[in-house]
Amino acid sequence: MNLLIMGLPGAGKGTQAEFIVKNYGVNHISTGDMFRAAMKNETEMGKLAKSFIDKGALVPDEVTNGIVKERLAQDDIKESGFLLDGYPRTFDQALALDSMLLELGIKLDGVVNIEVDPSILVDRLSGRYICRNCGATYHKIFNPTKVEGTCDVCGSKDLYQRADDVPETVKNRLDVNIKESAPILTHYEELGLVKAIDGGQEIAKVTEDIKAVLG
Repeated sequence: MNLLIMGLPGAGKGTQAEFIVKNYGVNHISTGDMFRAAMKNETEMGKLAKSFIDKGALVPDEVTNGIVKERLAQDDIKESGFLLDGYPRTFDQALALDSMLLELGIKLDGVVNIEVDPSILVDRLSGRYICRNCGATYHKIFNPTKVEGTCDVCGSKDLYQRADDVPETVKNRLDVNIKESAPILTHYEELGLVKAIDGGQEIAKVTEDIKAVLG
């Protein structure tokens, strides 16, 4: 089975990716893992990527695409299939993936898209706050302090929210993600590959729904 998994930040993609890998025995390949392995093994594309990263420059698409292709050409992919996570990030990358799969003789079986209302994701992602004294982390909905405004661990009242976790910043980040992923999803919908999953449910129910669509 060869799959992509998509979903906005906070949609629970990581949890469900773990389930798919364990349940279906596919290789979990994420962009970060591929880059690290290619650079460690000093593959042609890994060396190229390292030359950009060492300069603090963005790695161009053709190098990223090359690293993905190197990984998809390995024997374990032919044997067990894959769950590709974090790629493609742009429409151009999606087209590049189509070409490399065709060239490698690999058929994409589905795109699992975990859908959650962005307003729910803002609540999920912007609720985190941290104790400045001991570093303990809390969430206003999922893991609040026992006494409001007081750290459970050290008793400090100096709790703060990182700039990245402020609702407006989170909303802007989600808006960028939605804009980038929309043409990719449309492309895969036109190919009849998208398996839409309601990620706003309990984790176990989301897992059940994925199992139902993948068989």
